[in-house]
Amino acid sequence: MRTNRLPFLLLAAVSLVSLPALADRTPSPAGAEVYIVSPKDGAKVKSPVTVVFGLKGMGIAPAGIKFDNTGHHHLLVDAAPPADLSQPLPADEHNLHFGKGQTQTSLELKPGKHTLQLLFADSLHTPHDPAVLSKKITITVE
Repeated sequence: MRTNRLPFLLLAAVSLVSLPALADRTPSPAGAEVYIVSPKDGAKVKSPVTVVFGLKGMGIAPAGIKFDNTGHHHLLVDAAPPADLSQPLPADEHNLHFGKGQTQTSLELKPGKHTLQLLFADSLHTPHDPAVLSKKITITVE
């Protein structure tokens, strides 16, 4: 008796293609922290605003380079962290990627109140598990 193997082969192929989507997030070490060194929460600043990133318990590596306990910064500007932290972070005017390993940036911000928050992510721009997320700060651009 001859069986048709095509359905089984298709299922196997789909399963293999789906494996990366089901992969676990990169673990972060206990005690890892990311924080905004400056400006301070509540600061009144002028544009352009220099934002300095801080990191404790992990190292910096450019996007695409995978080493244990490393990643790169993402700055959330006037935005909340994404609800689904298992997916790579978007790149837009509210989600700034620093995939070259940068530890500071200069931002042109319009006058008014703005929020800033850092989210550290792995070589593929996916937040670690548990997420390494800074406190959200509010600044006022004069």
